[in-house]
Amino acid sequence: MPDVRAGCGQALPKAAGLTVGDLFLQQVQRNSRSIALEGNGHVLTYAALGERVDRLARALAARGIGRGDRIALLSENRPEYAELQLAAAVLGAMLACQNWRQADPELQHCVRLVAPRLLIASQRQAGRLAAIEHGVSSVLQLGEEYEAMLRAAPSSEVLNVVEPEDGLLILYTSGTTGLPKAAVISHRAMIARSMIARTDGSFFPDRAFVAWTPLFHMGATDSTLAALMHGAKVVVLESFDPPAIADLLERESIGWLSLMPGMFARMIEELQRRPRRLQPLGLCGAMADLVPRHEIAEITTLLQAPFRNSFGSTETGPAPFSRGRIPIGTAPERLSKLQSSYCLVRLVDPDGRDVPDGEPGEAVFRGPSLFSGYWGDPAADAEAFHSGWYHMGDVLRRNPDGTYDFVDRRKYLIKSGGENIYPAEIEQVLLASPRVAEAVVVRRPDARWGEVPVAFVAPREPDLTEAEVLALCRSRIAGYKVPKAVRFLPEAEFPRSTSGKVQRHLLEARLHAVADPSTQGDA
Repeated sequence: MPDVRAGCGQALPKAAGLTVGDLFLQQVQRNSRSIALEGNGHVLTYAALGERVDRLARALAARGIGRGDRIALLSENRPEYAELQLAAAVLGAMLACQNWRQADPELQHCVRLVAPRLLIASQRQAGRLAAIEHGVSSVLQLGEEYEAMLRAAPSSEVLNVVEPEDGLLILYTSGTTGLPKAAVISHRAMIARSMIARTDGSFFPDRAFVAWTPLFHMGATDSTLAALMHGAKVVVLESFDPPAIADLLERESIGWLSLMPGMFARMIEELQRRPRRLQPLGLCGAMADLVPRHEIAEITTLLQAPFRNSFGSTETGPAPFSRGRIPIGTAPERLSKLQSSYCLVRLVDPDGRDVPDGEPGEAVFRGPSLFSGYWGDPAADAEAFHSGWYHMGDVLRRNPDGTYDFVDRRKYLIKSGGENIYPAEIEQVLLASPRVAEAVVVRRPDARWGEVPVAFVAPREPDLTEAEVLALCRSRIAGYKVPKAVRFLPEAEFPRSTSGKVQRHLLEARLHAVADPSTQGDA
């Protein structure tokens, strides 16, 4: 068969390409009068947002920022966040989205790692910069300084030199242990993520999206850019604000309402006290494995929307297991996942061989939503990419019906008496009980078994005892997996990352600390 590429001109890659900037500017032309962005007291139509993005791109170009350069942004959620993402898309630059909740050494590491040409901070976060040695000579503050730069933007046009594989965003991994890694997300990956979400029914182009989770994470950023590439409305909230979210639910038809673990109780309480009827909602929730089952039933009943049984990552986007839905009013016993569209998945053993149904294996992934690698970390790339697959580090089981059950992270194993124990297996049993509000299992050294599991539990009923918690486990899992101790802890004291995941290493430190027993809960 002849090579069909033979004789093709050099223009083919550009003509076949598509970028986030291309798709946004198309919406500026098609939906100029529609509202694009609302937040912080401002409302921007697509025409107005397009003009501001154009001015911003020209102003940044005048500062010498172009294709491949990095801009670091340290800010809480605000409309300018989306403007900077879109201006980077037009320029071919990369916006490195900094996590303002990090400790100073972590923040310093994340900024210096990407060597930005420009560091931008909100007024609220600007003081953080004085505490770190960021090494950036050009610093800009959002507010009047930012607006003055837009007003003074030169009239020269920005050349369209962006390619689909160019990096668009740098998003940092949660970093539950060690320093965060900087994941590069390309235009190709971001467009694919929006297409997968639309195909699988978790993005609604005719409804609004509420960006309240931090825009330095994929949850808000992926959906914000998907909306702005499809002509939808984005409402930006600074943070989790149940009254403000409930107000929006009463006046806006929202597509997907993201709700993170640890926040359901407050949202349920807010909705229960409101007599007004809500507008139609397409979908709610995320990461069902980390949410008590009774809360899934309560929130879906109040919102009259199914729960998104999602499982993805910063590196892969919503794929590979985010197509499943939990019906309204259901407190499921199983949280089996459905594979997302447009991706390939295998489950493999440590030697890279496929495991049979029912056996735990690490998920390896292929698909167009995949990130481009970790910035400045070839060792992490070598560990994650080999044999033509991205190795997620997550262990799952495939069921005979083709669904998947999450087991745990590959690197967090409890090795007890020669047996491997995955903490999530125990946690899922405990979270299935309406008497448990939160449960996390960690490892503790043991002279006889090497390591044993210990459960931290937030009781929903104050009279819940350790014996009752252990009885819940004995009825559902093997004896060697049953926790050897239970520590009771108020739900608010579970340490969480910004994505809502409980940080096991901090609970381990609490477990091992030599302190007054009252600081560790009752055994």
